[in-house]
Amino acid sequence: MKKTKVVIWNEFVHEREAGAAGDYIRTIYPEGIHTFLAEKLAADDLEIRTATLQDPEYGLPEPILNETEVLVWWGHCAHDQIDDSLVDKLQQRILAGMGLVVLHSGHYSKIFRRMMGTSCRLRWREIGEKERLWVVDPAHPVSAGIPETFTLPHSEMYGEPFGVPDDGKIVFQSWYEGGNVMRSGIAFRRGAGKIFYFSPGHETYPIYHDAVILRVIGNAIRWAAGTTLPPRITPQPEPLERVMTENPLKNLDTSGLHAVKTPQQTFTKN
Repeated sequence: MKKTKVVIWNEFVHEREAGAAGDYIRTIYPEGIHTFLAEKLAADDLEIRTATLQDPEYGLPEPILNETEVLVWWGHCAHDQIDDSLVDKLQQRILAGMGLVVLHSGHYSKIFRRMMGTSCRLRWREIGEKERLWVVDPAHPVSAGIPETFTLPHSEMYGEPFGVPDDGKIVFQSWYEGGNVMRSGIAFRRGAGKIFYFSPGHETYPIYHDAVILRVIGNAIRWAAGTTLPPRITPQPEPLERVMTENPLKNLDTSGLHAVKTPQQTFTKN
């Protein structure tokens, strides 16, 4: 069986903090959210490794990144510590077919904002209220085996308006005890890559201990995997049909007018 190569990336900041808050988070995720998810999502068809902000090259050196089929991203308070050069590489890999699963506060990560091209801002409130999720697209692969509706007893509220593009496919919708609603599970396509955003997963609530939540993340990984671009087409193809029109520039030296772009030059920052 061919295994899908997955990297679960976590900034791994809150779990290492000193004091009561860090102590409490470590009771939920003793070795970090990334390690917990890797253990719970382990399966015969997945080859999972983890990476963190503290690792050399953020745990994503080119040899690892180039073979990664799905990247799972969790970030919260250290988005600005990611170098733009890594974001450039991630963008290129996603456009070329690598899947991206963005969890919870990763909505404001550099890579998610880059791929969306929008603010990705939302409303939030942290009072431990109940969250009810509804499957609004039961035919989507990410919702396979998920109950029509289920609840999380305590959650951080993420609410509309959510500043993402309207080309996403809404798979899950959330309602919160305080009255807010949220498009909590959205699937996007960028180039050959698939992106899934899933909002439940605050670090101080044991949301990733929930079997249904883990099933959603596992489904998202499998949905996002397996896309590859066809071989690159030459940028200067020969004509398919005979060209009879005389080229008015045939006697003009135009060698300096058309610089050939490298693949890296074709990507721009949003």
